[in-house]
Amino acid sequence: MRSRCSLLASTAFALLLSSPVHAQNANVAEDGAIFLLVPVGGRAAALGQAAVADFGSSEQVFWNPAGLASMRRGEVAVHHSQTFVSSNTALSAVIPTGSLGTIAFTAYLVDFGSQSVRQVSDGGVTGLFSPKNIELLGTYATRVVGDLSFGVNYKLIQFRQDCSGDCAQFPSITGTTHGVDLGLQYGVGGDDGPLRIGVALLHAGFKLQLENSDQADPLPTRLQYGIAYKLQLPVPDSTMQPLDARFLIDVQNDWDDLASYDVRVGVELGYGDLIRLRSGYASVNKLFENTDEETGARGPSVGIGVQLGRVSVDFSRIFFDSANFDEPVYIGIRADF
Repeated sequence: MRSRCSLLASTAFALLLSSPVHAQNANVAEDGAIFLLVPVGGRAAALGQAAVADFGSSEQVFWNPAGLASMRRGEVAVHHSQTFVSSNTALSAVIPTGSLGTIAFTAYLVDFGSQSVRQVSDGGVTGLFSPKNIELLGTYATRVVGDLSFGVNYKLIQFRQDCSGDCAQFPSITGTTHGVDLGLQYGVGGDDGPLRIGVALLHAGFKLQLENSDQADPLPTRLQYGIAYKLQLPVPDSTMQPLDARFLIDVQNDWDDLASYDVRVGVELGYGDLIRLRSGYASVNKLFENTDEETGARGPSVGIGVQLGRVSVDFSRIFFDSANFDEPVYIGIRADF
């Protein structure tokens, strides 16, 4: 039997990304740390989550760490999203070191807020519990040879449920595990070339254990691969910024079921680095094993990116095809140094 705490986190994110999942059906939650599948970053979210071949932003920590190898400047960033169940914030610092590669440090917090613990008999409040998910990442990316890049994340993943007062129903509990992400990218013609190919193994690691080894849940390991193609557009006036269009497509597989896959597509129109208009479409089939029910987490996304000097702002929103809840909103602020 899965623990109530693990089920609480998994159910909340199932509600975030899907049609309702009933909490009493404890057999559907086979993956631990399901929050790892929730997209991070206004840029990637706007592109339909087709980001494994993207590069040049601290968001790549969450999609393909190899994408950091091409960064020529350092970057500090805040990536925030607001959903109907949680407030999600990631803080990143990316430091290129020249020939030694690029290192990055990231902290990610998913905060469900505080919930009252009430007595079944009279509904009186007896306590307060605060569930959270925490992820700490250390990243290294480098050029392997030519235009081939490699990146790796080490991740400390923690589920916390802190409770005060009478917490017999929801006692304080903490579960911690470790994982890695591995990624490769190849740019045909270099960083400014028209075609880029990426592949990443995400969320591989030890099971998340809250009570005992029998109830430990495996991490939601995924294999994601894709391409990005950039097309230069004609400019009517030589004094204008260059115009370009990018097309991205990704496929993601469950590591335990490679026959099941999700497809994500994105398109971006750019006026130099000043303004980037983005849109995409993501299809997510299932978050859980042992169920044939589709999540309904398919839907389009739109967004915009604006760069002013060394500061960039990315904003996006996802619209679910068949969700009954408020769609998530994403905003990212990045500063070069």
